[in-house]
Amino acid sequence: MTETITSAIGDYGLYAVFLLMLVDAVFPAASELVMLYAGAVAAGAFAGHDVTLFGETFDSTLWGYVAMAAAGTIGYVVGSLIGWGIGRYGGRPFLERRGRWVHVTPARLDRAEAWFGRYGDWAVFFGRVVPVARSFISIPAGVLEMPLGRYTVLTTIGSALWCFGIAGAGVALGNSWEHFHEQWRYADYAVALVVGAAVVYGVVRILRRRARRRTIQSPTEG
Repeated sequence: MTETITSAIGDYGLYAVFLLMLVDAVFPAASELVMLYAGAVAAGAFAGHDVTLFGETFDSTLWGYVAMAAAGTIGYVVGSLIGWGIGRYGGRPFLERRGRWVHVTPARLDRAEAWFGRYGDWAVFFGRVVPVARSFISIPAGVLEMPLGRYTVLTTIGSALWCFGIAGAGVALGNSWEHFHEQWRYADYAVALVVGAAVVYGVVRILRRRARRRTIQSPTEG
């Protein structure tokens, strides 16, 4: 996971940051790692990895940092608007049929609805600065028909705080990235373990469901 993300940012810079953050708005794509690495690139921590836009290179760390953080913010806002549109025009019927594709199950939608009930529109702002949960706000906001104007403003503010803050930490990390990267590998192993457990759990559930169906059908067939 880390190799794929860092390689993409190293090769495509601002464009990769924009696209990865766009995806993260509706499907978790390790936004913390994306913006940390983006900040480290802006700090010049990696030889040959520059911050460029349309062929022009940002020579100063400050402007490189601003460019990376802005790319992340804009990408996230665009992705959030796409997620809002999916929720608004697909509605609950879409989530009931295809919600698992975007990791928004009916249970998660119920939790999001409770979150909105507790904090109102500010749930969007708070959600944008909470790790992991930030990727499960966009579609429910559309389903719950949050006004697009307020949704966009609060998403932009929260996303900017997140992207500029995490990218700033990446700039501060700078040349210590390799040590951090080694430690982050443990997160890769944890993710792989969780994914493996989820797959096994899913297979077991399917097999049990089929077994129950056979049990119910057998007396009838007899």
